[in-house]
Amino acid sequence: MGKVFDRIDDKLRAFITEQPMFFIGTAPSVGGHVNVSPKGYRDTFAVIDDHTVAYLDLFGSGSETIAHLRDNGRITVMFCSFTRTTRILRLFGVGRVVRPDSDEFDSLREHFGTGHTGIRAVVMISVDRIADSCGWSVPKLELVEERTILDEAHTRRTDADFARRIAGDNSTSIDGLPALEPDHPVPSTVRR
Repeated sequence: MGKVFDRIDDKLRAFITEQPMFFIGTAPSVGGHVNVSPKGYRDTFAVIDDHTVAYLDLFGSGSETIAHLRDNGRITVMFCSFTRTTRILRLFGVGRVVRPDSDEFDSLREHFGTGHTGIRAVVMISVDRIADSCGWSVPKLELVEERTILDEAHTRRTDADFARRIAGDNSTSIDGLPALEPDHPVPSTVRR
């Protein structure tokens, strides 16, 4: 039986911290494609307070989440326990993108591991519903290690590569919604 919580308390914070990955769900306001993105790297997610969470957004092949947040702000974060104890935790809320060239980004930096070479933004989420469920059908898995492939790939990219990505596949969603602005900073300019 699932439970709804009035805040992210210490027990929920501990559960969130233990999870090696999380999933982000967003959708456009009208039609289009629903997007679900798996996210890794434990040092990229933070509980800011009892009703606010954030994650360090890294460059990827697309920018669906950013486009959907610009469109309507709706977002869900899901954590699944893959250990012996089963549990699914969903954080529903409204998200927004914090660019790395903003003062707000500077104030959030301390919550994340900023050694990642492909930093694109921080996604801030104001959580308005916190609910768990059993997760009885989620398989039990063992974490071998975090993959370093994304960071390694970003290390090989030049500023020109990132600028092409900002102007190209990160400028709109697959449905044509605007995502990154043309003047979005490249990762080499992010203060660490």
